[in-house]
Amino acid sequence: MDVKKVLVVGAGQMGGGIAQVFAQSGFEVLLYDSFEGAVEKKIDFITSILDKDVKKEKKTQEERDKALSNIKECKELSEASDVDVVVEAIIENLDTKGELYKNLGEIVSDDCIMASNTSSLPITELASRYKNPEKFIGMHFMNPVPVMKLVEIIRGLQTSDETYQVIHDLSEAIGKVPVVCNDVPGFISNRVLQVYINEAISCLNEGVASAENIDTIMKLATNNPMGPLELADFIGLDTVKYILDVLYEGYGDPKYAPDPLLKNYVRAGWLGKKTGKGFYDYENK
Repeated sequence: MDVKKVLVVGAGQMGGGIAQVFAQSGFEVLLYDSFEGAVEKKIDFITSILDKDVKKEKKTQEERDKALSNIKECKELSEASDVDVVVEAIIENLDTKGELYKNLGEIVSDDCIMASNTSSLPITELASRYKNPEKFIGMHFMNPVPVMKLVEIIRGLQTSDETYQVIHDLSEAIGKVPVVCNDVPGFISNRVLQVYINEAISCLNEGVASAENIDTIMKLATNNPMGPLELADFIGLDTVKYILDVLYEGYGDPKYAPDPLLKNYVRAGWLGKKTGKGFYDYENK
């Protein structure tokens, strides 16, 4: 299958980054979002990022212009009838995603591959909501998408070998490293990462050390660019809690139960960078 045109559904942080890397790699990209103005705002943001890259001589003006010319706003899903691959990056809700797959199934060709960027929902169940389950697969990008090299590929029970191979090769074509794993709650990245983050939150809750010291210790001990609490703020504390809830429900193991401090922060609306306050205060920085 020769992939030339991609539809990215969802113009948030993840969807915008996914659209950017496809466009930079020479693919024709349609970017869709149900919220009015979201796509225009995201394209403006991508433009500002590419302008900075040109200024820093990381990209040429020609590369910048070519990437931007590859991204087009999709105002109605009906405009995407000729896409080869759809990458869905919308809210983590089975029914909402399922409704999207049903609608797109009436628009795209039978050969179109549906890839979900879900961070934790079961691919096998999501695939059952698409007209051709064998054409469904998990394509989990890491955040920030333009920087992080990994794409976690998750095969559902129905996913065909051909679908897997197309997405594997496509991941390499956009400069990513594809790694396959089985369809289990949280896959690999979040199954390990969220326990790490949750334990750091427990240390903070128990007064073992300050947020700054916990992050400094773990950055230096693991050679990571971010500590676990800073990373949680970057991901969004509501998202962290949601994934832990999925893991707890899926495995029934108390190690996945969200720490009470995390629950309280989410109740308070302290969700991290996106709200200006989480484990750190971003409003006064």
